[in-house]
Amino acid sequence: MTALLRYHSALFLRSQRWLAPLLLYAALVAVGVRPGDPVPGSLGIAAAGLVPVSAWTVRIFLTQEPAAARAVVAAAAGRSRAHLAALLAGAGWAVLAGAAAACAVTATGGLAGTSGPAALLAGLLATTACALTGGAVGTLAARPFVRAPGWSAAALLLGSLAALVTTGSPAKHAVTALVADGGGARPPWAACAAALLLAAVTATASRRAGARLE
Repeated sequence: MTALLRYHSALFLRSQRWLAPLLLYAALVAVGVRPGDPVPGSLGIAAAGLVPVSAWTVRIFLTQEPAAARAVVAAAAGRSRAHLAALLAGAGWAVLAGAAAACAVTATGGLAGTSGPAALLAGLLATTACALTGGAVGTLAARPFVRAPGWSAAALLLGSLAALVTTGSPAKHAVTALVADGGGARPPWAACAAALLLAAVTATASRRAGARLE
């Protein structure tokens, strides 16, 4: 599995497809967060912005291989393992971007009403929850479920919006937990656990569908 993760990450980095989602996330954080703003709210903005970025990143990982290369990797490592590695690598890169943003926001924001370690823990949990929720959206908006690029992009955008506004969404719960208690930062453990479960369910469904349809 380690070799597959390195393979997918190397393709991602060499293709420079990481630039667009990373620049989008940097722009979202730069516009929505200012130094000195209350940390919980800033962490909520950074976490929310990660949902579409994570969905986009996971979709890139699932679609970046040429068909011939995908067939070779599937024959060598197994189609299911190769597909799972792409999902894990895509979500992992999104989590790393969110963690970096959470650290930067905590270091530059106002900590009135909370401590630095508590705020950072809440931010890391929220960004993980949002990254996994976005990753689930990206999984459902890519092959083998949606193959046409136009429909895939539409599904990604609408799914990301739904993940941020739908009651019961782990991403919405994680963001709300950061800002709903009057300036403190509550670690969204439940949202993170729910997002992990959601990501596991969608990954399993995607792997099984890929085994049947490809």
